[in-house]
Amino acid sequence: MKKIEKIALKATKLASQKLIKIYQNFDRGDIKMKSPHEIVSYADLLSEKIIISEIKKHFPNHHILSEEQRDNNQKSDYTWIIDPIDGTTNFTMKNPLWAISVGLLYKKDVVFGIVHAPILNETYIAYKNKGAFLNNKKIRVSKIKKDKVLNTFCHGSKKEDIKKATKYYQKQKENNFDCRQLGSASIELAYVAGGRIESITIPGANSWDVAAGTLLVLEAGGKVTDFNNKKWMTKSKDMIASNGLVHNQIIKTIKNI
Repeated sequence: MKKIEKIALKATKLASQKLIKIYQNFDRGDIKMKSPHEIVSYADLLSEKIIISEIKKHFPNHHILSEEQRDNNQKSDYTWIIDPIDGTTNFTMKNPLWAISVGLLYKKDVVFGIVHAPILNETYIAYKNKGAFLNNKKIRVSKIKKDKVLNTFCHGSKKEDIKKATKYYQKQKENNFDCRQLGSASIELAYVAGGRIESITIPGANSWDVAAGTLLVLEAGGKVTDFNNKKWMTKSKDMIASNGLVHNQIIKTIKNI
């Protein structure tokens, strides 16, 4: 596991060095639309190339699943799940809430995850059964469950996902819960793990956005499920990650939408 951490850290740091320079001078005219609600930039592609190159150098037989590309090596039990920039829109508008997310799957379980937010100078790391850490300090989810609850949400690119997310936001506000959209699922998951917020709810969750972050939450004492309150898997369509104390309230809200 130490070698995995070393290579993942090196890959994310190499990518972040390039990204910081681009971020400081980025021209929003350079973005491309993947869909009406998804953008991609040359920065995403460069970051992805750097990360995959470093991983393949040391783990040539491992499978790669990334937001912008994937390989077809089905022989390995290990799969790296990568989002080269989670929060591309934030990145393009010089909002610091973006991160590089790298998770490692062994068979069906996430066993290692790193979420690195370069501008915030924050690196979150989790190991299965060994805890979650922010800049080498152990973190835990919050114990808040009532008056001070702060929930967040995100959504996939499909219209049904957007509609569900919008209704969820409305219901949360009507029930007097603070609810925000920060624009980076991996950072929101990291914030749940670190006790800064209580939950994130995602209709249409993509595995590359959340794989690393789900392990952070679980290892910090939180809970991660689909909308039916079943264990979240990389093929699950939707996701709720929370401190565990607000989970049932969120499930109830979702079922009433």
